[in-house]
Amino acid sequence: MDYRTSETLVGPRSEDALPASAAAAVKIVIVGGFGVGKTTMVGSVSEIRPLTTEETMTQAGVGVDDIAGVERKTETTVAMDFGRISLNEQLVLYLFGTPGQERFWFLWNGLFEGALGAVVLIDTRRLEVSFDVLGRLEERGVPFVVAINAFPGAPVHPVDELRAALDLPDAVPIIDCDARDRGSSRDTLLTLVSYLQHLTTVTPETP
Repeated sequence: MDYRTSETLVGPRSEDALPASAAAAVKIVIVGGFGVGKTTMVGSVSEIRPLTTEETMTQAGVGVDDIAGVERKTETTVAMDFGRISLNEQLVLYLFGTPGQERFWFLWNGLFEGALGAVVLIDTRRLEVSFDVLGRLEERGVPFVVAINAFPGAPVHPVDELRAALDLPDAVPIIDCDARDRGSSRDTLLTLVSYLQHLTTVTPETP
């Protein structure tokens, strides 16, 4: 599930400028295992021409990249994806999609710098590719929501079973998402923003 723009990036366009009414810009990271739809989500929801760094997969990745379940995938993100969406007249989200292969995870340090939260895309056909991703987010203390991406033929599990399989706290939202659909992807981002707002109002429990 990929999104690739055929336009050559030659610099900012006038229509890419921030709306004059924008009062706040927030950095959000889209993460997940290899081939779960990160590039697709950024491309489908971005109101500007998305920047992608997809390259054709070569023999160099054989034996290194785990492509089980996504054998037909021919391109992969090697640095990041970037897009932008205005949720309302005042709030703008900058979206950064991370590379999925573990050999590119060293790039995550820079991509997570200054990020307020993350969307974790999940493919229920390959839940295991998400375990390390979730662990890294928890280690960094980055708030996140989990979005179950829609893939043809993917098994459907009750939320409680998914929460147990992914070892997620009850407070972390789990939602369905179709990364190909702009409305669905936007709703996922709205869920993350609402969750982040909720976290700012929660009073820590006294030991």
